[in-house]
Amino acid sequence: MAQLISERRDVDFVLHEQLEVGKFAEQEKFADFNKKTVDMIVNEARNLAIKELLPTWKDGDTIGCTFENGKVRIPESFERAYDLLKKGEWTAMSEDPEWGGQGMPKTVALAASEFFNGANYPFMMYPGLTHGAGKLVETFGTDKQKQLFLKKIYTGEWCGTMLLTEACAGSDVGALETMAYPQSDGTYRIVGNKIFISGGEQDQLSENIVHPVLARIEGAPAGTKGISLFLVPKYRVNDDGSLGAFNDVVCTGIEHKMGIHGNCTCSLALGGKDDCVGELLGEPNKGMAHMFLMMNEARQLVGMQGFACASAAYMYSLNYAKERVQGALLTNPKAGGVPIIQHPDVRRQLMMMKSYTEAMRSILYYLAYCDDMAHLATDPEEKELYEGLVEVLTPIGKGYVTDRSFDVVSQGMQVYGGYGFIEEYPLAQLLRDVRITLIYEGTNGIQAMDLLGRKLGMKKGKIFMSLLQKIGAAVAEAKGVDALAPLAVQTEASLNKLGEVAMHMGKTAMSEKVMTAFSFAHPFLDVVGDLTAAWMLLWRATIAQSKLGKKKKEDAFYNGIIKSAEFFIFNQLPVADGKMNAILRMADASVSIEEDSFLS
Repeated sequence: MAQLISERRDVDFVLHEQLEVGKFAEQEKFADFNKKTVDMIVNEARNLAIKELLPTWKDGDTIGCTFENGKVRIPESFERAYDLLKKGEWTAMSEDPEWGGQGMPKTVALAASEFFNGANYPFMMYPGLTHGAGKLVETFGTDKQKQLFLKKIYTGEWCGTMLLTEACAGSDVGALETMAYPQSDGTYRIVGNKIFISGGEQDQLSENIVHPVLARIEGAPAGTKGISLFLVPKYRVNDDGSLGAFNDVVCTGIEHKMGIHGNCTCSLALGGKDDCVGELLGEPNKGMAHMFLMMNEARQLVGMQGFACASAAYMYSLNYAKERVQGALLTNPKAGGVPIIQHPDVRRQLMMMKSYTEAMRSILYYLAYCDDMAHLATDPEEKELYEGLVEVLTPIGKGYVTDRSFDVVSQGMQVYGGYGFIEEYPLAQLLRDVRITLIYEGTNGIQAMDLLGRKLGMKKGKIFMSLLQKIGAAVAEAKGVDALAPLAVQTEASLNKLGEVAMHMGKTAMSEKVMTAFSFAHPFLDVVGDLTAAWMLLWRATIAQSKLGKKKKEDAFYNGIIKSAEFFIFNQLPVADGKMNAILRMADASVSIEEDSFLS
């Protein structure tokens, strides 16, 4: 079962050979995290994931969550798993030890997170959102709020959520109706209803749940400009840190979902008895800006959730293809059945899964690496570069990665054939679980709009250009390696076309054809993602090529990395070229069609 979560050798490759995270130990902030320590952390995380979290995965799906009389029950096996996460201090790996964290680089924490999410990502939503709530308190909270809440949250003693969505305000958060009424003691009376709240109610993992809530202060402007952020615990917290009265946050039901059954998705009524009290978190009317801190973290987490499903699907499918005997070889039809991995179409399917999985792992780890580098940078320009790369890569890490993750899991089901569609096999659950990652924390259409509407033009295009320059530098290096030169030439041609497409999209988005431009936002996200994936695979191949022949037992692994780059760049990247041709042509049928014409 161990290898069916993730490929440990490839994790090590990304950490130590591609990103060289051991060099972080040269900086005072991460002095304790040398290669030996990093490997120990990954070993411990992998062992915990395999031995304790993975056995709970099926419970989450088959037992699921139940709701009765305002109480939510989650699978009992989650209790031990969560307790072990707390005891191991895994709930806030990158945070300051003063507040209960381990202070490790985000890149290293991501490796641990990959194994945890690969084992049971619906379960990991409980500590994942808890961490995000803690980050809001750390960043925007008063000293008193930090003292009362932060360590309890970061250590996992209290859980956390995020309360944005309402029946009338899904992606359009500015339409929310939840109100905050000022009280004489400086607190606010909160009244409203929230839906789709992951982990919104339970009492098995924690004695309290801290809800960051978006609401409008009475008299505040309409839309997002009038939204504020509030700290609303399930149980009020006394000045000495002890729990006080129930805070009138009532669960009115849980959703019956296609997947992620192990995480309770709740509807919550705040102030139904006019007794819900919240504290302002940060500045009035700055709630959306504040909440984006948690949302961006959550978007990166969702990328990891989708990827974890893809990685597991690839490992399961590869294992199945090696064991499943079916059909004779085309070149030797009388010799009897062979494992299906020997059939050309199955090999094509596995190569698609392999190349995307490796590219996505590198994209997500590099995103965390950029965050680490931004925090370590002492030069303002270097800091700006890495902060900019985090901005532009976040919609790629969430949107593109989850789109492709769904494709990979679906392809894995195809490898299994009819057995993949049967619930006794893992692909059915993986496919159901992965689908939501394309939707929540901003649908992938919104990620595409963010890339086009905000990230493309940030700082007059400087941020996006820095991404293209990074890709160009990898191409130039690969061009100097004879075996990789054809791959570099193909990637360079696509990169040049992407530069042309980006200019065209930017100009069109600022013209009278703005609606047409945004109808191509998602294809634009696709092609930027494809070039980012090609960059990662070419970078990986350049390293692998230099290692060939040094350790014979490693040659198969390094050859596999090179073949992934070859498959993707020669087989998948030309599809991106076709999409770019369509973007440049920009036919406007989807916006010019009359609504009545959608009916036949």
